[in-house]
Amino acid sequence: MTDHPAHQGSPDADPADPAHHSDDADADAGTDTDAQAFRELLRGLRVWDVAALPSFDPATAPAEPLPLFRQWLREAAEAGVPEPHTMTLATADAAGNPSLRPLMLHDADERGWHFASHRGSRKGRELAVRPRAALGFYWPAVGRQVRVHGPVTVAGPEESAADLHRRSTGALAAALVGRQSEVLGSVGELARASDAAWERARREPEAPVPSWTLYVLHPEEVEFFQGDAQRRHVRLNYRYEGGRWAQELLWP
Repeated sequence: MTDHPAHQGSPDADPADPAHHSDDADADAGTDTDAQAFRELLRGLRVWDVAALPSFDPATAPAEPLPLFRQWLREAAEAGVPEPHTMTLATADAAGNPSLRPLMLHDADERGWHFASHRGSRKGRELAVRPRAALGFYWPAVGRQVRVHGPVTVAGPEESAADLHRRSTGALAAALVGRQSEVLGSVGELARASDAAWERARREPEAPVPSWTLYVLHPEEVEFFQGDAQRRHVRLNYRYEGGRWAQELLWP
């Protein structure tokens, strides 16, 4: 006979016992206190807590987004933003379920925005069935964001290998470990695989990793967001249409 859900895990508990209800009340009170403390924490956090944010006049923006993106990333680095080349990549599976993760930008040129991963990773599998993605950059020290989205293509094996071998020994070691996004049995298993990969990466700096793949996002839209302390944010959006870039301002 199955216990009633109210008694599961505590078959001897008497619902009429005041002590039983007191425990529940204490737990509820603790949960409410934690929730209130969390809300107060969120309300107390400050955005763009800097002396002054840079200004941005969209009338001075270049005709294409790439020069402005390069300028903004350089200025974010000069302002002390840690890892300004870190971005958020959003993809979706065959059913349209989205997923996202932070990763590093490898390049941005006339072809598009470059990033890389294993073909068998979650992002690689999703891009194989839905070859479109979005990128998001956020540089709080200057109150700036950049959003990029469009179709994604796969670079060839030679270019993918060259991308990997331009990176650090640690990046090669991580790539040699492989199995990204697969279920891991234990941290010990990872440690053993990582030690072996580091040893090989040092011994063979050109070691091949066939699953390593360079992806290029070809932008169809690029939005530049400059924050303003008075909430008069400037949003400049570039749209590629008819073989050329068009610009438009967006309400914040």
